[in-house]
Amino acid sequence: MQKFPLMTIAAAPEKTKQTLQMLEQKLGFLPNAIATMANSPVLLNAFVGTFGSFHGGSFNPIERQVLLLTNAVTIRCSWTVAAHSTFAIEEGLAESEVNAIRRGALPADPKYAALSALTRALIEQRGHAGAAEIEHFTTAGYAQTLLLEVIAGIAVSTMAATTTNLAGTPIDDHLKARIWAAAA
Repeated sequence: MQKFPLMTIAAAPEKTKQTLQMLEQKLGFLPNAIATMANSPVLLNAFVGTFGSFHGGSFNPIERQVLLLTNAVTIRCSWTVAAHSTFAIEEGLAESEVNAIRRGALPADPKYAALSALTRALIEQRGHAGAAEIEHFTTAGYAQTLLLEVIAGIAVSTMAATTTNLAGTPIDDHLKARIWAAAA
């Protein structure tokens, strides 16, 4: 059941209108997760700031989607799984890699597997990743400082996933092809 309305730019609180206009212009549409977040200027502006920082960081677009999709699956959020499955494929991640993450398995690519394993461990162990996951991450070629960028990715994805799970946000029409059966 949907608990919050999907805000339009016209109906949104005044403190979110400019942000929504910018996002709609940048993305070409207003995703339902963002339209839901727009009920709270505090949440929307926190999300946008973290989103911008994470997307301007060191991970390439495919690595970002591996992290975000892993987070979505681990949190069991149907909206973010559909979204990040769609975006990952659009960015060029092989469908087999997307499907592996959706099943809770690791991608075949060793670097993506290390990123996915670390992300999942941080979420499942509430920030206490083990030495093995950290070593796997760094030996896969990631700098130790990127551990901190993983935290930013988890934060932005958790904001979206928690919002859509709590609010019962409907999946956007163009994301429905990637609905996640495990979340149904």
